[in-house]
Amino acid sequence: MRFTSETSSGGVFEQLFTLGQIPGVLWTPASAAGARPLILMGHGGGQHKKAPDMTARAGRFVTECGFAVAAVDVPGHGDRPVVAEYDRIATENQARVAAGEELAPLVAGFQALVARQTVPEWQAVLDAVQELGHVGAGPVGYWGVSLGCGLGVPFVAAEPRVRAAVLGLGGALASAGAAARITVPVEFLVQWDDERVPRAQSLALFDALASAEKTLHANPGKHGEVPAFEADSTLRFFARHL
Repeated sequence: MRFTSETSSGGVFEQLFTLGQIPGVLWTPASAAGARPLILMGHGGGQHKKAPDMTARAGRFVTECGFAVAAVDVPGHGDRPVVAEYDRIATENQARVAAGEELAPLVAGFQALVARQTVPEWQAVLDAVQELGHVGAGPVGYWGVSLGCGLGVPFVAAEPRVRAAVLGLGGALASAGAAARITVPVEFLVQWDDERVPRAQSLALFDALASAEKTLHANPGKHGEVPAFEADSTLRFFARHL
């Protein structure tokens, strides 16, 4: 892990880093020392590790809970180069949707492909971050919706260090098998009028989770219209479990 910049503002210490070819960001309390809970966040499609909503959410985790937060750019996003194969598939999918095919199965197949790369990458980042003295090997949580859910479900299923997860805006077509291996507490977000993920697919993914404790938060609105108050619930959820 190589740190490329460090800044501090409002009680939040921000460190940009690279781990091999993976660009990421770590947020911690400005005076952090010793082990603490760590949240790994997965960004949405077309976004990046420091998208405004990601930075704002990380700031709340840090200042209100004392957590560490890490996020990395998904392949083909942010500071990562274009991946020719992924770019080709995305272009083909756009053409297929324009020709009348359903969007959800195409998105599911694409996310399943990308997850084969991101799951080991995120595990390597988790290894490296937990070796830092101001983070340590404390309990781990995962937050990710939309693309962050499609890639997060297989990650949470594969990573035993994750003790709780907030997921949502995703469907069962690509993730039901992995969801059946998740047993940690989950808070799951659904937008009832989601134009990208059919409601039935979202509910099927929630149903597939093997967690003894799982809570469905369904709100009216489209894919990108998750109410701001859900952030308050997310903080309470992770504070309870981590």
